[in-house]
Amino acid sequence: MRTFLANKQNVQKKWVIIDAAEKPLGRVASKAASIVRGKTKPTFTPHVDMGDNVVIINASKVKLTGKKWDDKIYYHHTGFPGGIRSRTATQVAEKNPAEMLSRAVNGMLPKNRLGRSLRKNCRVYNGDKHPHDGQNPEVVTV
Repeated sequence: MRTFLANKQNVQKKWVIIDAAEKPLGRVASKAASIVRGKTKPTFTPHVDMGDNVVIINASKVKLTGKKWDDKIYYHHTGFPGGIRSRTATQVAEKNPAEMLSRAVNGMLPKNRLGRSLRKNCRVYNGDKHPHDGQNPEVVTV
């Protein structure tokens, strides 16, 4: 018996839509990361991009439990000495709610070349409108 290893030529990709309205941020992000990585498929191969394309809608309606709206802090560095910047989850949600979900999904992907290419397979939208109706996405519940 031989082990099946997928490659780029025999991967079947599809489109999936996830509605994040009134769902916890981490639950939505972990489900999306699993689908983007391809771990939901029986032929999962770790070194191949075999995941599906994920569209996350209603990112502005995602919920955080507990006091995370004030206690959760998002950091980034400008690259200059002393350039650390921080914002709370409330401030991030006011400016761009899709950033919270995309950062959560990206944090669950591998930190290498494969992970950088997988990031392009996840699209996050604040409302329920998205331009991917032509791909006939199937709805996945969280």
